[in-house]
Amino acid sequence: MDTDTINLETLQPGETGTIAALHTDRALSYRLAALGFRVGKRVEVIRHGRFSGPLHVRIGATDIMLRRKEAQKIEVKALA
Repeated sequence: MDTDTINLETLQPGETGTIAALHTDRALSYRLAALGFRVGKRVEVIRHGRFSGPLHVRIGATDIMLRRKEAQKIEVKALA
C-alpha cells in the first residue's frame, strides 16, 4: 500500500476517494468491476453498518452495500 493511500474501510461517512488498486482474487475482481469498482473511479462512503456491519458506498449513481472484508482489499486515495 502506498503512503498516500488507505483502504476503503477507513474512509468515514461523507468522505470520498479515488480507487487506486484492487487487491483481490480474480473472481472478486470481476464481480467488483461489474459493480463499477475500477481504478480511477470516485467512491463515496455513505454510512458504516452497526456492529462492524457492511459499508454503504456510492459509485456514480449506484449505491452498493459492501462487506468490510472486501472493503479492506480496495485501496483508495482520499480526496480533500
